[in-house]
Amino acid sequence: MSYKFIVRNPRGNHANGLVERLQALATRRPAAALAAVLGTGVVLGTGVGVAIGVASAQHTEARLADQQRELEQVKRQSQQEINALAARLGELQAQANRLNALGERLTEAGQLEDGEFDFQGTPGQGGAGIARDMPRDELVAGLDEVQQQFETSGRQLGVMESLLFDRQLENNTLPVRSPVRRSYITSSFGNRADPFGRGRQFHKGIDFDANVGDAVMSVADGVVSFAGSRSGYGMTIEVDHGNGYVTRYAHNSRLTVKAGDLVRAGEQVAKAGSTGRSTGAHVHFEVWENGRVVNPRKFLGDGRAPVAKRGRG
Repeated sequence: MSYKFIVRNPRGNHANGLVERLQALATRRPAAALAAVLGTGVVLGTGVGVAIGVASAQHTEARLADQQRELEQVKRQSQQEINALAARLGELQAQANRLNALGERLTEAGQLEDGEFDFQGTPGQGGAGIARDMPRDELVAGLDEVQQQFETSGRQLGVMESLLFDRQLENNTLPVRSPVRRSYITSSFGNRADPFGRGRQFHKGIDFDANVGDAVMSVADGVVSFAGSRSGYGMTIEVDHGNGYVTRYAHNSRLTVKAGDLVRAGEQVAKAGSTGRSTGAHVHFEVWENGRVVNPRKFLGDGRAPVAKRGRG
């Protein structure tokens, strides 16, 4: 006994039926059959076009989203680079301010004329070349070079400041100033006629003209080693400047410092007068070097104090 299986395809039957109906319609009404075929194609084409359009729009949106993420990442990286350059700029500005302050101190310490070095102004520049955009790597390299120059200049100015400071300290301990402002020398160092008419006398210092009460100033930094009355000198101040130097200021009317006081160059130590062996108000000034009296004029040196030929004591 044999069996036969018959498999029916509904879709195939449906398609075959549709074809048969179209064939019959074409036989009876050719124009209507053509319109039906065209209508079916339009419907199918529209559906396919819509599907393609939707897919294209989704692809475009995905690309735009990717590009937006890439743009945000580039912006973040650019901002990070800008922040890093801003930090470098802040460091260079701080170094420039420090060098300007150091330069101003050196100008003052070196006693340079006002305006000889202007650390606040910007020096003029020029150039006839064509400007172009500066690459980032070139900008960073330029900042590195400027920073190295600042560091080198800072070290050099630091050494110069140290040398000038040491020299200033040394000068401040040397008796190189006048003990009285706007005065002149009335009696020089060495042998002279005794002002009291008793023959010849060796004068151990120089005398400066002064009025009673005029300020008598220390000629250098030091420590007051004596403040009181000495025979022949009257009211006397002595200042030890170190390095073997001692200065003496005599015939004062009043003393304004006491032994042990620290005094600076130009600081008042007494009031001028005529105490002790003296013929009138003046300031008697002596310099002692390693325990030996020396001519103060070798320290005043520049000869700015004029000399008048009369003796005081």
